Amino acid sequence: MNKNKSSFDRLIQIMDELREKCPWDQKQTIESLRYLTIEETYELSDAIMENDMQEIKKELGDLLLHIVFYSRIASENKSFDINDVINSICEKLIHRHPHIYGDVVVEDEIEVKKNWENLKMKEGKSSVLEGVPTTLPAGIKAYRIQEKVKGIGFDWEDKKQVWNKVLEEIEELKEEIKNGNQDRIESEYGDLLFALINYSRFINVNPENALERTNRRFIKRFQIMEKLIKNQNLTLSNMTLSQMDVFWEKAKKLYINTDK
Repeated sequence: MNKNKSSFDRLIQIMDELREKCPWDQKQTIESLRYLTIEETYELSDAIMENDMQEIKKELGDLLLHIVFYSRIASENKSFDINDVINSICEKLIHRHPHIYGDVVVEDEIEVKKNWENLKMKEGKSSVLEGVPTTLPAGIKAYRIQEKVKGIGFDWEDKKQVWNKVLEEIEELKEEIKNGNQDRIESEYGDLLFALINYSRFINVNPENALERTNRRFIKRFQIMEKLIKNQNLTLSNMTLSQMDVFWEKAKKLYINTDK
């Protein structure tokens, strides 16, 4: 292999060789790669949450491989190739940034987002929300929906209004819990989550990141608690909640000290 080749050219050459010679790579289709790509995306997300730059580098490489792989498969039936993919995103970025590549003037990132959504509508989109993937996890989808409609000016004026909406939804949920209608309880609970996610935007918190940090913190504390209980020759399943709570409080203190 030519050592003077660029790293990207090298990857393309390796992909071509694998597709031609490796039995596993030869069998793959765009459909068969889909679930693997989803897995790789979540692995990148994990690395980002851990702020592990070496793992981020590794997972970005895995995702880049998938992009090259899809493009190679598509090129075999003359649909498109990797150059078409790259040129397509280049043209899209130039078109969607007229304040950089044209004569449009913007004041801030809010105007940039608004222009972005307006340009998408001019490109033939039938709805501002058309670009939100139906298979996104519900929490992420809610956040993206709210960002999308904000882009065209459909949003609350300030965080106080949004917090009042959260309080309103809590009261409506409490009322439905009293009534005991499970379908209405679920509906109002969903409204409350949607309102809380909306509020997160106004306090500059990504709800997905916040919840994942809480998940990880709980896991670490719980595992510390398990070790403390095991060190005392006790069995978790045989303990009362009040007994477990004593170890839980100890685990929380230990976690705070080890997390600094």
